[in-house]
Amino acid sequence: MNNTARIKKKYQLIKFQKLVIVSLLIGFLSAFLGISLKKITEYYEEIFFHQASTNPLFFVLFPIFGLSIIYFLREYLFRKKENKGIKEIFESTNSKSKNLPNYKIPSHFINGLLTVVFGGSTGIEVSTVVASATIGSVAQRKQNVFRQYKTELICAGVAAGVTALFSSPIAGILFAIEVISRKVTRAFLISNLIAVAIAFGLVFLLDEKPLFAVTITTWHLRAIPYFILLGILAGINSVYLTRCVLLFKSQFSKIKIHYYKILIGSIILSISLFFFPQLYGEGYHAIKGIFAHSNEVTLSFSLVLTFIGIILLKPIVTSATLASGGDGGVFAPSLFIGAFLGLLVALLLNTYLNANVIPVNFMVIGMAAVLSASIHAPFTSIFLVCGLTNDYTLFLPILVVCLISKYTAKKIFPFTVYSYSASLSK
Repeated sequence: MNNTARIKKKYQLIKFQKLVIVSLLIGFLSAFLGISLKKITEYYEEIFFHQASTNPLFFVLFPIFGLSIIYFLREYLFRKKENKGIKEIFESTNSKSKNLPNYKIPSHFINGLLTVVFGGSTGIEVSTVVASATIGSVAQRKQNVFRQYKTELICAGVAAGVTALFSSPIAGILFAIEVISRKVTRAFLISNLIAVAIAFGLVFLLDEKPLFAVTITTWHLRAIPYFILLGILAGINSVYLTRCVLLFKSQFSKIKIHYYKILIGSIILSISLFFFPQLYGEGYHAIKGIFAHSNEVTLSFSLVLTFIGIILLKPIVTSATLASGGDGGVFAPSLFIGAFLGLLVALLLNTYLNANVIPVNFMVIGMAAVLSASIHAPFTSIFLVCGLTNDYTLFLPILVVCLISKYTAKKIFPFTVYSYSASLSK
């Protein structure tokens, strides 16, 4: 071996070692950020929701207070820049010169937390994804040797953040592939596998429990036609969610005085929360409640109206939250809509068709189906929801329904809130 080849081999080895070390660091920091945000949000959301449940006046006060604080933080602390969610990641990965600035880490962490704990009807998932992507972006800029690995290291942060939130390393990697990167290189595999391994190791050490304690026993082949129906309905609902978010953002962008946006968004949110407290924050408290009593629920006219009201209002309050300055995305709203849609469909089938389907199965499958259609990432949705319940019994029906919901949604409207732009739709 000549000197040139020897030097080249040594350089490649050093580059590989540095990639491993930086991936370890990104994995740990992204997971720590994700777990911290999740824990703090859960703790304070429970406190504030309890206060509002005791005194409904807080359903009016909390949203306007939270959105106002976020506005002032953006104006005076975060360079007057609005957070664009996952589109910020696309702008960075699609450009050699554009990078995610460092302040995006505290900006998304704080604003995501404030949005949810004060009743904003969204979730912390997108806040975590962008903040953890920024960790990868910052690491990539530290040394010239990492310049060529910009997308890979951003994806490593994203994958570790998703792993930390949902206790599913497979979902983390699949989300990075399906939504962010769309391609897999050797550097991508090395950096992302290391990052999610570290993230999952931290989740394991901290003994993080599944978000939803659900007992799934079995599923039956005779339920397949009903699963297909659920997939189609999930696809339609996801398009409704997507179009709502895009419409509200478009209309609110015409309002020049930002505080008017806050007032309008707060009014929509406050009125909705007053009548439907289930819409508060991420809505996971409501999902846990219906999971706990899904087999005991009996269908009534008032219950049907309540469920329909919740399913129709959730996209509206989510859109109002985001358009008026709240930080978040469609992850948690999709899971929320899917759970209520699945239970409603199961109750209607059992009551009027004597289908004898299992409500909890429809809730779990509904969650995955609406998420799959909303972000056009069926495989991410499968492992993410299975991670949330720590149960893979429904893997096959979830796979089928996620594919049906995604292609139903794409047939009706070919964009997600991440991929849509006015120029593309013309």
